[in-house]
Amino acid sequence: MKLLPDVAHGPSITGYGPGWVTVNGEKFTTHLIVNAQTGCTPWSCSTFEALQTQHFDQLLAWQPELVLFGSGDRLRFPPGQCLQNLYARRIGVETMDTAAACRTFNFLAAEGRKVLAALLL
Repeated sequence: MKLLPDVAHGPSITGYGPGWVTVNGEKFTTHLIVNAQTGCTPWSCSTFEALQTQHFDQLLAWQPELVLFGSGDRLRFPPGQCLQNLYARRIGVETMDTAAACRTFNFLAAEGRKVLAALLL
């Protein structure tokens, strides 16, 4: 039986480590938003502790069906009020550490889902 690799039709997270993520082979060292349809953009949040509603409201412009929030090197949940506007628009949010968010993003993007990863590095 011959097996062929899946073909990605958008950005794919190709590597990650402490303080960095690579998307389609390009290395990023700043907090990052990865959109399955349009690519990458820096995320303006400086630290987990600095998260505010406006940081998550930025994500609304892409109209995702699901947001994967990568909270850094360990699992930390953002304050509930930060996510209110996403929930009000029936956008799902999953919180996980950044490494898990990177892996999950690739699976969902390969399925053609309108997924967006908001990654704290």
